[in-house]
Amino acid sequence: MPRGDHVYVRRRHYSHHGIDCGDGTVIHFARVRRAFREVERRVERTSLEGFARGRRVRVRTYRTRLPIEQIIRNAESKLGARGYSLVRNNCEHLATWATTGSPSSGQVRRWAVFAPGALASASIVDGGLHVLLVTLGMALLAVVRLPRVR
Repeated sequence: MPRGDHVYVRRRHYSHHGIDCGDGTVIHFARVRRAFREVERRVERTSLEGFARGRRVRVRTYRTRLPIEQIIRNAESKLGARGYSLVRNNCEHLATWATTGSPSSGQVRRWAVFAPGALASASIVDGGLHVLLVTLGMALLAVVRLPRVR
Protein backbone atom coordinates (compact mmCIF):
# COMPACT_ATOMS: atom_id res chain seq x y z
CA MET A 1 0.00 0.00 0.00
CA PRO A 2 1.33 3.43 -0.86
CA ARG A 3 2.13 6.05 1.75
CA GLY A 4 -0.86 8.20 2.68
CA ASP A 5 -3.54 5.63 1.88
CA HIS A 6 -6.72 5.56 3.96
CA VAL A 7 -6.70 1.94 5.10
CA TYR A 8 -9.26 -0.10 7.00
CA VAL A 9 -9.92 -3.57 8.32
CA ARG A 10 -13.28 -5.19 8.79
CA ARG A 11 -13.96 -6.30 12.31
CA ARG A 12 -16.94 -8.20 13.67
CA HIS A 13 -19.55 -5.39 13.61
CA TYR A 14 -17.63 -2.43 12.20
CA SER A 15 -14.59 -1.32 10.20
CA HIS A 16 -11.49 0.21 11.80
CA HIS A 17 -9.73 3.00 9.85
CA GLY A 18 -6.33 4.66 9.76
CA ILE A 19 -3.68 6.29 7.57
CA ASP A 20 -0.81 4.19 6.18
CA CYS A 21 2.48 6.00 6.82
CA GLY A 22 4.35 3.96 4.22
CA ASP A 23 6.92 2.67 6.72
CA GLY A 24 4.99 -0.27 8.12
CA THR A 25 2.99 1.89 10.55
CA VAL A 26 -0.55 3.26 10.65
CA ILE A 27 -1.92 6.33 12.45
CA HIS A 28 -5.34 5.65 13.94
CA PHE A 29 -7.46 5.88 17.09
CA ALA A 30 -6.01 3.09 19.21
CA ARG A 31 -7.32 1.56 22.41
CA VAL A 32 -4.76 2.06 25.14
CA ARG A 33 -5.16 -0.02 28.27
CA ARG A 34 -4.63 1.68 31.58
CA ALA A 35 -4.75 0.40 35.12
CA PHE A 36 -7.69 -1.69 36.31
CA ARG A 37 -9.03 -2.52 32.83
CA GLU A 38 -9.73 1.12 32.04
CA VAL A 39 -9.47 1.74 28.31
CA GLU A 40 -8.63 5.05 26.71
CA ARG A 41 -8.69 5.89 23.03
CA ARG A 42 -6.11 8.19 21.53
CA VAL A 43 -4.47 8.73 18.17
CA GLU A 44 -1.34 6.60 17.93
CA ARG A 45 1.12 5.27 15.38
CA THR A 46 1.20 1.49 15.55
CA SER A 47 2.55 -1.29 13.38
CA LEU A 48 0.50 -2.35 10.39
CA GLU A 49 0.26 -5.82 11.97
CA GLY A 50 -1.04 -4.36 15.23
CA PHE A 51 -3.58 -2.29 13.33
CA ALA A 52 -4.76 -5.27 11.24
CA ARG A 53 -4.86 -7.82 14.09
CA GLY A 54 -4.77 -10.67 11.59
CA ARG A 55 -7.36 -9.23 9.23
CA ARG A 56 -6.98 -8.19 5.60
CA VAL A 57 -6.05 -4.53 5.19
CA ARG A 58 -8.09 -2.75 2.55
CA VAL A 59 -7.67 0.66 0.92
CA ARG A 60 -10.45 3.23 0.61
CA THR A 61 -10.30 5.05 -2.70
CA TYR A 62 -11.28 8.66 -3.33
CA ARG A 63 -11.99 10.59 -6.51
CA THR A 64 -10.11 13.56 -5.09
CA ARG A 65 -7.87 13.72 -2.08
CA LEU A 66 -5.19 15.92 -0.59
CA PRO A 67 -1.54 15.53 -1.60
CA ILE A 68 0.18 12.60 0.13
CA GLU A 69 2.48 14.78 2.25
CA GLN A 70 -0.50 16.81 3.49
CA ILE A 71 -2.38 13.61 4.41
CA ILE A 72 0.59 12.42 6.46
CA ARG A 73 1.00 15.87 8.09
CA ASN A 74 -2.71 15.92 8.95
CA ALA A 75 -2.56 12.46 10.53
CA GLU A 76 0.68 13.21 12.41
CA SER A 77 -0.80 16.46 13.74
CA LYS A 78 -3.32 14.37 15.68
CA LEU A 79 -0.82 12.02 17.36
CA GLY A 80 -1.65 11.83 21.06
CA ALA A 81 -5.07 13.43 20.60
CA ARG A 82 -7.94 12.17 22.70
CA GLY A 83 -11.59 13.09 22.40
CA TYR A 84 -12.81 9.92 20.72
CA SER A 85 -16.54 9.87 20.10
CA LEU A 86 -18.29 6.99 18.37
CA VAL A 87 -20.73 9.37 16.68
CA ARG A 88 -18.73 12.57 16.14
CA ASN A 89 -14.98 11.77 16.22
CA ASN A 90 -14.10 8.16 15.52
CA CYS A 91 -11.30 6.45 13.56
CA GLU A 92 -13.15 6.85 10.26
CA HIS A 93 -13.68 10.57 10.87
CA LEU A 94 -9.94 10.91 11.54
CA ALA A 95 -8.83 9.02 8.40
CA THR A 96 -11.36 10.78 6.17
CA TRP A 97 -10.37 14.20 7.54
CA ALA A 98 -6.66 13.49 7.05
CA THR A 99 -7.33 12.37 3.46
CA THR A 100 -9.86 14.99 2.32
CA GLY A 101 -9.85 17.79 4.88
CA SER A 102 -13.44 17.01 5.87
CA PRO A 103 -14.40 14.47 8.56
CA SER A 104 -17.15 11.97 7.83
CA SER A 105 -18.16 8.44 8.72
CA GLY A 106 -20.23 6.26 6.44
CA GLN A 107 -20.64 3.79 9.28
CA VAL A 108 -22.25 6.43 11.50
CA ARG A 109 -24.51 7.59 8.66
CA ARG A 110 -25.65 4.01 7.95
CA TRP A 111 -26.21 3.41 11.65
CA ALA A 112 -28.22 6.63 11.94
CA VAL A 113 -30.49 5.55 9.10
CA PHE A 114 -31.07 1.91 10.06
CA ALA A 115 -30.70 1.72 13.84
CA PRO A 116 -33.58 4.03 14.82
CA GLY A 117 -36.09 1.91 12.92
CA ALA A 118 -34.80 -1.31 14.44
CA LEU A 119 -34.67 0.12 17.96
CA ALA A 120 -38.01 1.86 17.56
CA SER A 121 -39.60 -1.49 16.78
CA ALA A 122 -37.91 -3.12 19.77
CA SER A 123 -38.68 -0.26 22.13
CA ILE A 124 -42.37 -0.09 21.22
CA VAL A 125 -42.69 -3.78 22.01
CA ASP A 126 -40.61 -3.41 25.14
CA GLY A 127 -42.07 -0.08 26.21
CA GLY A 128 -38.59 1.52 26.23
CA LEU A 129 -39.44 5.09 25.23
CA HIS A 130 -36.16 6.32 26.72
CA VAL A 131 -34.10 4.09 24.38
CA LEU A 132 -36.12 5.34 21.43
CA LEU A 133 -35.55 9.01 22.29
CA VAL A 134 -31.82 8.55 22.92
CA THR A 135 -31.44 6.65 19.65
CA LEU A 136 -33.31 9.28 17.66
CA GLY A 137 -31.18 11.99 19.28
CA MET A 138 -27.96 10.19 18.34
CA ALA A 139 -29.24 9.68 14.79
CA LEU A 140 -29.85 13.43 14.50
CA LEU A 141 -26.30 14.13 15.75
CA ALA A 142 -24.89 11.75 13.16
CA VAL A 143 -26.54 13.37 10.15
CA VAL A 144 -25.94 17.02 11.00
CA ARG A 145 -22.82 18.58 9.49
CA LEU A 146 -19.90 17.75 11.73
CA PRO A 147 -17.33 20.34 12.75
CA ARG A 148 -13.74 19.97 11.48
CA VAL A 149 -11.45 17.78 13.56
CA ARG A 150 -8.95 19.96 15.40
